[in-house]
Amino acid sequence: ASNVQRPTCVRRQPESTRLSDVIMAVRLALGFASLISQGQAAEGPSCGPKEPLIPGVMGGKMYPKIILGQDIDWPNYAYMGTPPESDFEVEGIGKDIAMGLESVCNISMTVVEMRWGECWGDGAIGSGLKAGVAHGCMTYTHTHGARNRFMEFTKPILKDNKPGGLIVRLNNGVPEVNGLSDLNGKKVVDVVGWAPTADTLALAENKCTKERFTGFEMVKPSTTTDNANNDALTALLAGEADAMWVYADQAKNYQCAEGATDSWCTLWSGWGTTFAYIQTGLFGHAKAGTTLALSKKGSGLAKILDPCIDKFLETKAYYDACEKHKFTDSCFPNEYFPGGDAATTPVWEKATDELTSTCADGYCPCPQV
Repeated sequence: ASNVQRPTCVRRQPESTRLSDVIMAVRLALGFASLISQGQAAEGPSCGPKEPLIPGVMGGKMYPKIILGQDIDWPNYAYMGTPPESDFEVEGIGKDIAMGLESVCNISMTVVEMRWGECWGDGAIGSGLKAGVAHGCMTYTHTHGARNRFMEFTKPILKDNKPGGLIVRLNNGVPEVNGLSDLNGKKVVDVVGWAPTADTLALAENKCTKERFTGFEMVKPSTTTDNANNDALTALLAGEADAMWVYADQAKNYQCAEGATDSWCTLWSGWGTTFAYIQTGLFGHAKAGTTLALSKKGSGLAKILDPCIDKFLETKAYYDACEKHKFTDSCFPNEYFPGGDAATTPVWEKATDELTSTCADGYCPCPQV
């Protein structure tokens, strides 16, 4: 339960007499001085909106009323809950942290379902955020490049542990493009709307040769659905591209749960047999880790949410959310995190030249030369 004291908004009725006008002026002046002395909003005891306005939504009168969007196809970041967790509501670590802000700040948080493409599209702001369907969208990596020309980001809620990777087709267990390639003359398919964004592959270093990739052509999938990751993998497997630029842990995240036959994850069952990573641990694409929200540039959303994020990251509730969604090693530790041995670096965070796995494991090591 929240211990944050909610302010109240008092609307004063106009007075008709001159003496009453004087009394009212004195009261307003005293109230304004009191608010300043308490470190509250310098604009005075206003009952107006405290957040960027969005169509069809009543603004907060005394504290911000924020609406954030997420899709439901990226566990454990963003998914649809089932009983007993919830009655088919949106869920994920982003949602839990967003709602947790209410316990540390005078703020109202609502999380709604949106398609990722409504948040960030093909190298530009998505139609939903552009039109003001929500104030922002959750769990986006703060990348270099195009996103910064359209969007602003809150502070991160997870460490910068979302490296990029390159997936290629396997032929009898052998990658058709190996880890020594600089991709010159190759086509690389982009996961449209997702990080790592298409423009950041040029910033990445081949971990086998220690040289940057160059001379490649970024292409888009010929088929477009609501699942951009599936679109890109389908294009790769169909021969539309030679490689796929994608999160280095995405193939792991898209494995179906035991017994599940969800359409968004079945395509990925060929990981380690028909396709595998030839590059992992490519961190050059990001400025910061997974953020709580990205929003239209100039919206001011980050200024509202960042102080609350700072407070929430120091709570036990933050630790509980990290544990619940199995992100404990990716979260920023506070006093509630247990000590002990340092966490083992996951394979997807390791540079390719440090791998001891095989292509059959889904992560090919650097070829021997």
